Amino acid sequence: MLRLISLALALWLTVPVTAAAQPLQAILQTHQDEVLQPGRRTVSVVMDDLVASGLPQALPFLEAWRDREIVQRGSDGLFFRAASIGGTLTLLDLDTGNAIEEFDADDLTEARPNGGVRRAIGDALVQFQLSDPDITKRQTAVEAIARSMDSSQLAPLAASIASEPDPVLKETKTRLAGMLGALFADTAAARIAAIEALSGDLSVDVRAVLNTVLATDPQVAVTASEDANVARILAIGEDITAIEAYDRLIAANLAPALISGSDIRAALVENIANGAVGGVPVASLNTDGARAVAYDALSAQGIVPPRVTDAEQAAAIAAHTFYLQYSEADAAITDAADKALTAIEAKVALNQGIDLGLDALSLASIYFLAAIGLAITFGVMGVINMAHGEFIMMGAYTGFVVQQFVPDYTLSIIIALPLAFSITFGAGVAMERLVIRHLYHRPLETLLATFGISIALQQLAKNIFGTQARPLTSPEWLDGALVFNDVVAISYIRIAIFVLALLFLCLILFVLKRTRLGLEVRAVTQNPGMAASMGINPDRINMLTFGLGSGIAGIAGVAIGLYAKVTSEMGADYIVQSFMTVVVGGVGNVWGTLAGASLIGFLQKGIEWLNPSNTLAAQTYMILFIILFIQFRPKGIVALKGRAAAD
Repeated sequence: MLRLISLALALWLTVPVTAAAQPLQAILQTHQDEVLQPGRRTVSVVMDDLVASGLPQALPFLEAWRDREIVQRGSDGLFFRAASIGGTLTLLDLDTGNAIEEFDADDLTEARPNGGVRRAIGDALVQFQLSDPDITKRQTAVEAIARSMDSSQLAPLAASIASEPDPVLKETKTRLAGMLGALFADTAAARIAAIEALSGDLSVDVRAVLNTVLATDPQVAVTASEDANVARILAIGEDITAIEAYDRLIAANLAPALISGSDIRAALVENIANGAVGGVPVASLNTDGARAVAYDALSAQGIVPPRVTDAEQAAAIAAHTFYLQYSEADAAITDAADKALTAIEAKVALNQGIDLGLDALSLASIYFLAAIGLAITFGVMGVINMAHGEFIMMGAYTGFVVQQFVPDYTLSIIIALPLAFSITFGAGVAMERLVIRHLYHRPLETLLATFGISIALQQLAKNIFGTQARPLTSPEWLDGALVFNDVVAISYIRIAIFVLALLFLCLILFVLKRTRLGLEVRAVTQNPGMAASMGINPDRINMLTFGLGSGIAGIAGVAIGLYAKVTSEMGADYIVQSFMTVVVGGVGNVWGTLAGASLIGFLQKGIEWLNPSNTLAAQTYMILFIILFIQFRPKGIVALKGRAAAD
């Protein structure tokens, strides 16, 4: 029935509506009984006439009929749509849509199509809506076809493609028609052409369609039929076990069933005679071997079926061929589908590698932002600053506070970045002046002091902002992701962090290479004594350097806060990775920090890909690898020359 409806609808979609079209009410009067009490067989008659009429009011009638809103007036047999307007029942003329002023509710009979008829009407509506002027209805119809994937939908869908005005929806229709064609096209050549056209599509639904074409059923026979489309011969012991193979023989009635121990005991109990079974005294039936002898005696007398020995099982298995047979009988179609699926899977694997690389690059950008400030302070001053993570936390909370006063998220981020730098720069300078300057060349005391400061800053943040995570909302233009295909995608926030990391790399290189401050920092880093003799104040440089590193951490906090949770303990999530990045890359070197962040980011993502169910194990493996790496290259990837290299 649906095939007939589809054919009629396809014809209707290509025929223009004429001015002399037959009124809808006249068609319904011809089929009064079918409209009022429709059945799965009779509904197609009404559908055919509605389609042939080309009436625009046929579509709203079908919708109302499906929703059980059609009634018949008993006095004249006319059909109307019953709608509730303002809580009052109103009758609407099916041809004009005008409301009927006067009617007797008791004179109305409701048309009540059953579930099967309503589904048939729904299928017809989907096909009607493929060429509806409303793009929303066309999109809904395409989505409905994609969910059901029925053969009856191919013809009307293909017929609607040429007249589709929206280019995106037209592409979707073409793609969906290709998938339907791969499954249901009339000829093998058409199906093969549709399958070949899908070979460049990496989407999950295309792979599902090809897997449907390549669906197999397990078969067993003495020899595979020459007409069978065999997918693969199964090897005993590799593809299936001997037990599974013999079970298939039993299911196919190609071998006798096995006699279990319980079956043997039941048979022996039923055949006890004069204290013995098969000539074996009951008292001696206390072992499996004795019971087997008694059962074999009964079998020799024809009382019970014989046991199947291991040798007989092996012989039966060896005498048959076990294989997987394609559900699709045409080998040319399955060959084309297998070739297309193999090509798609190769491209999917390649794109998964690209996607993993983008994730690793994004993670490396985050680690670089978090560690670059630490690299400057640690490299120039040799200070192990355990409170570096708390400067990141301070920057993130600065962004949160700014958003409470500036509701425009784009503007708030623009304000928050320099403000976070200023606040954390000042905090870093204060920390260096009050604490760090008294602990130079005393690394253990510096570590303990900064660790205590980090705990104090965490508690201060808890007292001010509470223990719950605070939202740092990204602007709308950072929502969503840049999607290349169904496999490769990266969020806009990650792209923004990557761009910010590049900007900071360029900015820091400019400051260090092209400014007087950078020249003095490099001089103090390489040889503080010689720098002091040239009129440079190492104490001032250390203060500015510590403040600069802390300020950069604050900016990193704003960026990381857009991506991760903002809590008082968020700095602890990055302090370990920051130190690992600095040590692995090379202390006090910007390029070394970049190399270290890249190594750790790619290493972590690679380990997580190999062990996706246990991220804690991935962290452990990464730390072990870094420990081994430091054993062979203790100065990091890019070793620094000068004071730090000599220490």
